[in-house]
Parts: sequence; structure tokens; C-alpha cells
Amino acid sequence: MKIFLIGYMGCGKSTLGRKIAKATGYTFVDTDSAIENREGASVADIFRYEGEEYFRRVEREVIEEFATSAENMVISTGGGAPVWRDNVTYMNSMGNTFYLQRTAVQIASRLSPHGRQKRPKLRGLNDEELVAFMTANMAEREPYYAQATYRIDCAEKSDAEIVEIILRQIKGNE
Repeated sequence: MKIFLIGYMGCGKSTLGRKIAKATGYTFVDTDSAIENREGASVADIFRYEGEEYFRRVEREVIEEFATSAENMVISTGGGAPVWRDNVTYMNSMGNTFYLQRTAVQIASRLSPHGRQKRPKLRGLNDEELVAFMTANMAEREPYYAQATYRIDCAEKSDAEIVEIILRQIKGNE
């Protein structure tokens, strides 16, 4: 079984993915980390020197690699992955997708200064600019995120509650 976690950058996909993997015994993979390992460069540097189109092509190859693996996996995707071409349709066809939904204000409060610096599109924004940028960018991405198999409003939930919701959903699909 494949569990794909989608949602905006900083919404908790990697943190929750590790917890879901631990609870299920599945392998956890993060597409951004896999891309960095494969390319020998940070996501920020790949964007800067190779461009977004190149990054998205590599990201799709990594998603396909994980999706077709024989292993059960929890796959944390990059925030923009669902927006590129038919990625959401593909992920839906290969497993269950969970959209982890949070507001821009909630995500901004979760991002450390380091978290902002490592994300190319957030670098150099003050708090007000950050929330404004994320609000607009999230609105553009919403139609893609909304195609997920499941939507989880993470606003008032602990990580343990979110993990439990996902575990209940996948047990119902086994």
C-alpha cells in the first residue's frame, strides 16, 4: 500500500509521515530528501540553478519510483508536487492521498527561521509578506490538493489525532 501525504509546505507532511510509518511498519520516504540525495544538491539550489521545470521532472520520476516499489510506503511529497501535470491523478491511482490542510497563519507559525530560508519561495519575506504570499499561493493550489482521496483539517488536531484518523482510513481500505 502507498500513502501519499500532500499539502502546502510546512503543513507537517514529513513529521506526520514518520509517525504514520512507525505506527504501520511501512517505509517512510520524503520526495524532497530523495531528490536532494539523487541530485547531490539542495532543493533550493536545484530551483536556482536548474529551474522549477527540471525539479518537477525529477520529482515526478522519484514519485513514480516510490509508487511502483513493492514496499508499503508513506510518501511525503513536496508542496508543489500535486500541481505539476497529472501528479495528483497519478498518486490517486497508485494509493491513497491525504491532503493535510492548514491555514497560512498556522503554517507561518510552524516555520522556523531555518525552515523559511531553505524554502526558495519564502526566503526574505517578513511575517506579513509570508502570510500574504502563502494565502495567495495556497488558493492557487487548492483545486489540486482538493483532488486527494482524503482531506484532513489539521487545525485543531494534535499529531496523534491526525495519525489516528489516517490509520482508521487505511484500515478501512485494506
